[in-house]
Amino acid sequence: MEDTPLMRELTRDHARRKKLEGLEFARPENTRVITVANQKGGVGKTSTTVNVAAALSMGGLNVLVIDADPQGNTSTALSIDHHAEVPSMYEVLVESAPLSDVIQPVPDMERLFCAPATINLSGAEIELVSLVARENRLRNAIRDHLEERDQQGLDRLDYVLIDCPPSLGLLTVNALVAAREVMIPIQAEYYALEGLSLLLNNIDLIRQHLNPDLVVSTIMITMYDVRTRLAAQVAQDVRDHFPEQTLETSIPRSVRISEAPSYGQTVLTYDPGSSGALAYRAAAHELNTRPAP
Repeated sequence: MEDTPLMRELTRDHARRKKLEGLEFARPENTRVITVANQKGGVGKTSTTVNVAAALSMGGLNVLVIDADPQGNTSTALSIDHHAEVPSMYEVLVESAPLSDVIQPVPDMERLFCAPATINLSGAEIELVSLVARENRLRNAIRDHLEERDQQGLDRLDYVLIDCPPSLGLLTVNALVAAREVMIPIQAEYYALEGLSLLLNNIDLIRQHLNPDLVVSTIMITMYDVRTRLAAQVAQDVRDHFPEQTLETSIPRSVRISEAPSYGQTVLTYDPGSSGALAYRAAAHELNTRPAP
């Protein structure tokens, strides 16, 4: 058969489908708290958060998604109610409400939960400035929630994924201080590489001053177009510079991934057999098989 990018993609999808069918993911030894961050917008950060979370939960793991972005796109994609009157991450960060007061179960996904963001969160950046230990409020809330679940005899959370705004304000700082790991989605385009060095510098500052345990554990190449040489070159450059952190699985540029949120779904439920869904499931499996730092 003719060796074309499309043919290679179809062959890869078929192999992934066979490998992932009925696969149960191994539970990590402890709860892994991962912040999905990139200061550049439009790199697939929210898509990565919700679809990796969905893939992990479909693999049998307990997953909490924290939406720390005032735009609330993560909440929308998971079909979580997040109008202004809904208890949200604003109450957790500014008013010290427990996470259990705001967490909602994700419809049709029994192991997936979400702490939503509302428009109120847009004012939190200013209100946090005057609060004591303002950088640690999310870390303390997650710690207290994990302890509360343990005391109540509830099953342990395996993953906490935090989606944050494409900026380095106090919301993102809280997300980076709360996590042990950072996952960076990188669009397979040239400008993405320029923003990466700035992001890594900022993560290093957080590590020096606020969270010495923070590590960049995962880099995921998103919006990968198999038809262009530029995408292949960018992917190779990223892998050359970060061989241990970069996942082998790349997320293809996909209409299905873009369409799914408008139906309040992840691509895994919207079109389970699509290239995007299979890629996110493969990426989540790869992430889960890597040892936690």
